[in-house]
Amino acid sequence: MKNVTITVEDDVLEWARIEAAKRNSSVSRMLGDYMAEMRKRADAYEHAYQSWLASTQTPLPAWASDGVRYPTREETYDRAAQRSDYAKHHAQAQP
Repeated sequence: MKNVTITVEDDVLEWARIEAAKRNSSVSRMLGDYMAEMRKRADAYEHAYQSWLASTQTPLPAWASDGVRYPTREETYDRAAQRSDYAKHHAQAQP
């Protein structure tokens, strides 16, 4: 076990002494227990995060092609073809 020197405000040290006395402990033991609890929580969080990462499949973004070729810029902005498709759609929709 190692010793550590810390710097705290006077009022904080007074509070820590009173709190340690309420717990039948020392300030040193109380701080050691607190740091051990912090480490345990950090380890549990990291373990849960790594477990979650391993269990999830990375979803494809909405724009993913799934192997289908993306249209070219010319195909995307071919106004004549778009007008033709629009006309065909509305011709079929007319009774």
